[in-house]
Amino acid sequence: MGLCDAKVAVVSGIGPGMGRDISLALAAEGADIVMLARTEAKTLEVAAEVEALGRRAVPIRCDITSLDDCAHVAEVCHAEFGRVDVLVNNAFHEGDYSAAMTADLDVWRQTMEINFFGTLQLVRALVPLMKPTGDGRIINVNTQSTFQYKANFGAYASSKNALLSVTKSLARELGPDGIRVNSIHPGFIWGPSVEGYLQRQADARGVPFQQVYDEVASETCLRYLPHSSEIAGSVVFLASALSRPVTGQWFAVNCGHVIV
Repeated sequence: MGLCDAKVAVVSGIGPGMGRDISLALAAEGADIVMLARTEAKTLEVAAEVEALGRRAVPIRCDITSLDDCAHVAEVCHAEFGRVDVLVNNAFHEGDYSAAMTADLDVWRQTMEINFFGTLQLVRALVPLMKPTGDGRIINVNTQSTFQYKANFGAYASSKNALLSVTKSLARELGPDGIRVNSIHPGFIWGPSVEGYLQRQADARGVPFQQVYDEVASETCLRYLPHSSEIAGSVVFLASALSRPVTGQWFAVNCGHVIV
């Protein structure tokens, strides 16, 4: 038996990193996956991997900032499964890395539109399909930037802090319906994007890549940067019966990079 046997999980932000690995981790534990992304090709690739694990995969092209797209996701979930057990909000916008005093606030609004309003919009569309189960799970993929502030990360950190706040509000509001709402907060997630970022740092400084990696990894308690497939394990925990009494909580999943 898997930890998520026969559950129906909706995962947004499907791509080569966290979205893919979360989908595969849940499928490996027995869940069927409804996968959302703005680019259809990404969902089709991951769908094939989910099906190879013996689980159903339903790919849907979805822009979470579109009310119509979110409503369409709910319609498909109802038609295909009749319910939703798990919602993993992984879609995000990273911001433009501009200083708060000089940033184009329209870009900040776009970041907020995706990370906060778009996520909340998808939650509102799918909660009616969760309530009848009496045991729904909403898991928001957040960030270490909500408690480790760096210059020029204001758009991203502000939007994700808003997401953290509404995570707690939703836990209070949806708890009577048996819906648990929590968030995970990774730091550096080892994969192509972080590898490229560290390589650019190494090139700019004229030092070996491994030196830069070791410097960053040394800031963590465990002395390494976790891969997205490891971080996905925390999502499985929150989606499973093991986390039955857990709601309104946030988890730093960062190898002890920052301890608060």
